[in-house]
Amino acid sequence: MHSDTDAATSQLFGRIEAKRDDLVALTQALIRIPTVNPPGDVYTDCAELIGRRLKARGFTVEYVRAEGAAGDSDRYPRTNVIARIEAPRPGPCVHFNGHIDVVPAGQGWTVDPFGGVVTNGRVYGRGACDMKGGIAASIIAVESLLEEGLLTAGALEISGTVDEESGGYGGVGHLAKLGYFSRPRVDHVIIPEPLNVDRVCIGHRGVWWAEIETKGRVAHGSMPFLGNCAVRHMGAVLHRIETELIPRLAAKRTDMPVVPEGARQSTININAIHGGQREDHDGLPSPMVPDRCRMVIDRRYLIEEDPETVRGEIVAILEDLRRSRPGFEYELREVLAFLPTMTDADAPVVRAVAAAIETVLGRPAQHVVSPGTYDQKHVVRVGQLKDCIAYGPGILDLAHQPDEWVGIDDMVQSAQVMALATLGLIK
Repeated sequence: MHSDTDAATSQLFGRIEAKRDDLVALTQALIRIPTVNPPGDVYTDCAELIGRRLKARGFTVEYVRAEGAAGDSDRYPRTNVIARIEAPRPGPCVHFNGHIDVVPAGQGWTVDPFGGVVTNGRVYGRGACDMKGGIAASIIAVESLLEEGLLTAGALEISGTVDEESGGYGGVGHLAKLGYFSRPRVDHVIIPEPLNVDRVCIGHRGVWWAEIETKGRVAHGSMPFLGNCAVRHMGAVLHRIETELIPRLAAKRTDMPVVPEGARQSTININAIHGGQREDHDGLPSPMVPDRCRMVIDRRYLIEEDPETVRGEIVAILEDLRRSRPGFEYELREVLAFLPTMTDADAPVVRAVAAAIETVLGRPAQHVVSPGTYDQKHVVRVGQLKDCIAYGPGILDLAHQPDEWVGIDDMVQSAQVMALATLGLIK
């Protein structure tokens, strides 16, 4: 590296380090806006916090509501923010995209989940690592580049988008349809998801969610032989999944560098199951044989697997039960489906971020694939933009957990990586 470049890089890193307190304060401010999804609380407040800050720094700011998207309403508007700043000379655009929604806090916290508590070099709170710490780090990275006068060509964008935790249709999915994640507007996308500070995430496994409904006939609970119990039918489905499908999935392994190790196989999760009478009442149930039972399954699969085979494994179990089990009837409904995706390791954004990690941390970057999907799926498939990765601070295993936190040192280092990688991509 040329000595002038060394000096400029050192000065850039120093500026980011000097913004440590600002980085922490911004992360806290984001956490303290409880953008819980579902239902999609206070999205607009969080989008406007980001927008106000970036507008004050010279960005052109747009707010785009995903009207008509699932969950969108006047009470819970799906408000996205996109900020852009252009250099005097034309060149590529680097876009940082972060989702502002967080999952519900749940039980088991020892601190206020929306307090943004700082202790022992960590910021605690729901969304701290997934992914408000990453959003804050990307903002600090971009601001530092601008303050150092290093945006001489091209453009920088930052977006805060909604509903990633529920599929991203009202966020990146909606914006991608409108052309916000396509060339010539954007060339490189970095999503600061929490994949650890020394990893470049190049893709994710495939996902197929489906709802299975078994059907029966009502009768008095004291005479179940006069009815047809849908819950028992679902029990048969569960038994076949447990004894046949899960062992087969465990034997399927991938060459994708999926982390953690347990996710290098195919998996299935039972997301929800309900049969019989509603539970949202205070009284006792009436004695009824249930005529409906519904189960939602979450199937994660590998790039080596065919999506039709994934669906076919479930259909085969259901069809066999329909033939062999008296009274068994079912419906199968697809909830959502995304193919596996993996960006080429030689793609410009992968190489730029990996080189920056090695410069900042002094060790080679690790290429990984996420066990679950994230908004890269919309950028690649709807926006047709392949040069997209996830990189950000935070430990993946802490996402959605009680006492979620992000390390302050990790945020600073990741901001330095993002800034240096951006510099390499816009030159």
